[in-house]
Amino acid sequence: MNGTNFLLGVNFVIAMSFCLAFFVVSTRSRSKIAARWIAAGFAVASLSALCELAVAHTEWVKAFAIGAFCAVLGGLQLLQVGVARLYSHRINPHRQILFFLGWTIVDLIIYDLPRGSVTHSVLYQAPFGLIALMAARSVFQQRSRAGIDQALALLLAFTGLHFFAKALVAVTVGAGGTAKDYIQTNYAIISQSSTAIMIVAVGLMLLSVLVLDIMTDERSNSETDMLSSLLNRRGFEKRTLQIIRRFPKEPHAVIMCDLDHFKSINDTYGHYHGDRVIEAFGQLLTAAAPADAVVGRMGGEEFALFLPHVTVGAAVGVANELRRRISALVVAGLPQEFRTTASFGVAPWEPELSLAQNLQRADMALYQAKKSGRNCVRTVGPEATTLSVAAR
Repeated sequence: MNGTNFLLGVNFVIAMSFCLAFFVVSTRSRSKIAARWIAAGFAVASLSALCELAVAHTEWVKAFAIGAFCAVLGGLQLLQVGVARLYSHRINPHRQILFFLGWTIVDLIIYDLPRGSVTHSVLYQAPFGLIALMAARSVFQQRSRAGIDQALALLLAFTGLHFFAKALVAVTVGAGGTAKDYIQTNYAIISQSSTAIMIVAVGLMLLSVLVLDIMTDERSNSETDMLSSLLNRRGFEKRTLQIIRRFPKEPHAVIMCDLDHFKSINDTYGHYHGDRVIEAFGQLLTAAAPADAVVGRMGGEEFALFLPHVTVGAAVGVANELRRRISALVVAGLPQEFRTTASFGVAPWEPELSLAQNLQRADMALYQAKKSGRNCVRTVGPEATTLSVAAR
């Protein structure tokens, strides 16, 4: 077994390993379809190594040589579709089919040309390079790109250029006069070695993109309350502290709110309908709170809002608007006459205090709202006397 035979075997194993890895990742990724297109691309492309071995060691040279070309071309196209799906870039399937058929015909036409000629080398490698460059374009067209996305785009672009460079190497060092001669040439070792490097680099980069997406989703799920679709306490505290670190001297406000007599809702209508009330209130907060507000469910029927760049007076206005909306909330599955109310406590953010202490101040104001008969807004601080009035 010469070096090229060994490299062909290695490339087959690497490609199939990536196929399996992408299929496994697809079971956890939100980009499931994209991951499976990519897995299919590696699987199909891996067949080219088997075809190349068959070219060298069987009598069906032309059939397997064309098969090797088609396997690489088809595999790269499937990979391109996967990348496009990953980055929400539309691919025209009819153009893909025409591209595949057109370049397969070109390969048939140039088949009898010497492998190291300029015409054969350029036309053989051109479709591979074009597909990789088109995949890079799909990533570059994404409006919001993270660093890893930019790295992937550059790697795909480099991969495309690498195919054109292989054509130049084939002309320079010679790729054999016929398809059967190819496996014995130095060019074959260079070509298969560079292919192995590109397979590993692109495969690992794509896996990294998908795994980071999974990690982001898992982190988001760990910080989200599944019932209300709001942040849970952990997520609320994390997002709030991020804003405080960025704007430590800006005025901010905290609102704590609590659904009134929630236990009686569960006792009267059952926990299922109680959950629907929590769900509906979460949707209301999401829709009615300021766009930059951090909104979370702190547990049970208690919720919190952090309002960045907002004075306590403006926060009282927000709380009163929310109080008005909740009193008109209609919950599916409950009687038309069903209404619930909420109590609100508002506190200005005190930068010298911790997050827990600021939340406690707002919670103290919420306690005053409950003592005042519920369905009202109360504040803490020197403004309490004037800002607590228009509550009912």
